[in-house]
Amino acid sequence: MLKAKHKDTEFGVGDQIRVIQKIDEGGKTRTQTFEGMVIGIKGRGAGKTFTVRRIGTAQIGIEKIYPLSSPTLEKIEVLRRGLPGVRRAKLYYTRGKSRKEIEKIFTRATKRIKTKTS
Repeated sequence: MLKAKHKDTEFGVGDQIRVIQKIDEGGKTRTQTFEGMVIGIKGRGAGKTFTVRRIGTAQIGIEKIYPLSSPTLEKIEVLRRGLPGVRRAKLYYTRGKSRKEIEKIFTRATKRIKTKTS
């Protein structure tokens, strides 16, 4: 499964996205954002989930799994398209790669988009 849809936003594996989530703490609500690359989409129907990974401080990888049908998900913004440069459905192999090596996915995507338009 390479693509998923939340409300009007369609995103895929390899895309750089920003997930905006509403969190209730006591009587107050706040929004929390998490920015990273989609490394996998699992399931179907109401049980569909997607995994987002980013590199935090001290070069530590942080992954979060979000259910697509969660009422706490406010919005998903696609920052960069990487789907055309992806060759696999799950990008778990990027866990052992550096930022420079992961960047190759996005350069492949832009090359494929340029060749399709010309």
